[in-house]
Amino acid sequence: MMLSGPALRERFQALDDFLLAHQALWRPRPFRHRRLPWEERHPELAAWLRRRTLAEAETAHGQPEQLDAPEPFPQLAARAHELASLGELPSRDILLPEARFASDVPGRKWQQIQAFSRHLRFATEPRHWLDWCSGKGHLGHLLAWQTGETTCLEHDPALVEAGRQLAQRRKVAARHLQQDVLAADAILQVRAEHTPVALHACGDLHVRLLQLASRAGCRQLAVAPCCYNRTSTPRYQPLSIAARASQLTLDRDDLSLPLSETVTAGTRVRQQRDTSMARRLAFDLLQRELRSEDAYLPTPSLPSTWLHKDFHTYCRDLAALKDLPTPPERDWPALEAQGWQRLAEVRNLELLRALFRRPLELWLLLDRALYLEERGYQVRLGRFCAHQLSPRNLLLLAERP
Repeated sequence: MMLSGPALRERFQALDDFLLAHQALWRPRPFRHRRLPWEERHPELAAWLRRRTLAEAETAHGQPEQLDAPEPFPQLAARAHELASLGELPSRDILLPEARFASDVPGRKWQQIQAFSRHLRFATEPRHWLDWCSGKGHLGHLLAWQTGETTCLEHDPALVEAGRQLAQRRKVAARHLQQDVLAADAILQVRAEHTPVALHACGDLHVRLLQLASRAGCRQLAVAPCCYNRTSTPRYQPLSIAARASQLTLDRDDLSLPLSETVTAGTRVRQQRDTSMARRLAFDLLQRELRSEDAYLPTPSLPSTWLHKDFHTYCRDLAALKDLPTPPERDWPALEAQGWQRLAEVRNLELLRALFRRPLELWLLLDRALYLEERGYQVRLGRFCAHQLSPRNLLLLAERP
């Protein structure tokens, strides 16, 4: 079932205890370690995961809790599933425009928008929607078409203009304004009569909405957050009293854990991603040798054109980019094969860390829910769409009595 009232704080505390108790399992990133600190304590589990193939890791990626792995994996999986379980929010009947209304919107995105709008149940019918970080305003346009009007705030002037033209074509009451929502003057665009909505607004952007909407006296708001690691501070800044009292401290690497699951990537994108990671892992072995230091060395994001290079050219160019000595001749196919083997091991070792993806995401969402409670809102938290439609399928509804 969805969470509301005292259950919000109770679940937060249980998640906080769970995440704190098992930090040694979910903080270290397999990509950066040749051997993880927890492997000495759980050698049977580590050996079992390392024996598995890349294909087996891919199969288990979306549902790691179902893996029949040695202890303590099943026990942790059961507890993580219990703590992260969350029901669907109550839905409402909505009218939908004819298909040409959404002719410019990718199918999956349009389904997410419809699902989001279907779960916006408030005690008082909203009359003026505020579409936060709106892009072209597809969400705001649908809500305005159904009832009332919308103001769409967007930083990119090209998207603002495209949104205005779409609003005219769709015949909806929409104002499109260029606005940096992180700027000091953003508060001028948020009014008490607005019902702010944000579908997959990243990090600081959705936090800013919670702060300004509560300060402006908005009676209702709805937020489905995304990309918690997109923040200007290297360390997470807790919002609620409960989260500020927690001993759990999070950096950007930790905040990226909930986003490590993908369900939408196509075959070509997955192949490119795998090749890139296998090459990086092979280069990681090489750089440890070149530096005579058994430690991870961060490398920058590289254009996809780098994947068209021969593997030995890739390694030499990346070594030059990192000011390392020119690698001597070696068996390059053997080194590349080691990279692919490491990729299989990394992906399988990540399945343990993956058990904590949803618990950490829910911890972050409950921090936001408790923050709004402290500001006089009644808060409901639950799912608004299927996991296959979007892994970021949790919606925060807040309403002042």
